[in-house]
Amino acid sequence: MIAMQISAFKTFLAIEAAGSFHGAARALNVTQTAVSARIKALEEALGTPLFDRGPGGTRLSEAGRQFRPYAEQMMRTWEFVAGDLKASLAGRVPLRLGAQLSVWDPLLVDVAVWLEEVQGTVPFTLNYDHAMDMGEAVARRLLDLAIVNEVPAGARQAVEELPPERLVLVADRPLRLGRDALPLFINLEFGAEYDAQLQEVLPARSRQHIVLGNALMGLRYLRKRGGMGYFPAYMAEEALAAGDLHAVGGAPEIRLSCRALYLPDNPAREHIRQVVRGLQEVRRG
Repeated sequence: MIAMQISAFKTFLAIEAAGSFHGAARALNVTQTAVSARIKALEEALGTPLFDRGPGGTRLSEAGRQFRPYAEQMMRTWEFVAGDLKASLAGRVPLRLGAQLSVWDPLLVDVAVWLEEVQGTVPFTLNYDHAMDMGEAVARRLLDLAIVNEVPAGARQAVEELPPERLVLVADRPLRLGRDALPLFINLEFGAEYDAQLQEVLPARSRQHIVLGNALMGLRYLRKRGGMGYFPAYMAEEALAAGDLHAVGGAPEIRLSCRALYLPDNPAREHIRQVVRGLQEVRRG
């Protein structure tokens, strides 16, 4: 039954991606009849059509659009479970590591390298899906450890404080707060803690801004388009040294909390402790 449901979710997403039942059948290497049967069973179970079919192609219905994130989450969960089971049968259960914000993607890579160099090889998978709620992912055991800025209210997880992230205000040209007209502000939405500190530096009424969801994308946008924004010091370091970007005069640093979140009863807690130690070493470095 579970395999049939996973096939239906996979087929639903394949139709949405291909824009037709025929295209989904070709992508999945099954017959169009099989595709139609899977979607019919899914629609009957949900009690509503998931697609609007017409001469212009096949599109998601309103119900289909609402169902899509659930189908994507189910597929992510299945991939995690299936991957872990296969690894367990092979005697190698990987640690699953994730990060709440894109600023810590490089940190996941650095701690993975540290584990290999200092502790010996530890199997792991790195998650870069920032749409995922990291606190919930740890609570539901989809991830073993997540690097987060904000700890969910009422969380049962263990929390390890790590050195905070330093954010510096940089611009594409020399500027000084309180003296120069301010350009477009690139807002990366790093959470409530960040917002409170930002409000002290740049009140919302004083800035026009654009919101981007990825720190590396934001930095590239700044260098291509111009403007200013708060970015992790390590990301801006090279561009500042080369003179491609400029630290905004009179602007204080913003400190972004950095924490490791995990379940204390996780069977892989010994490996998790190694990861926490690695995170502390890498952050201090």
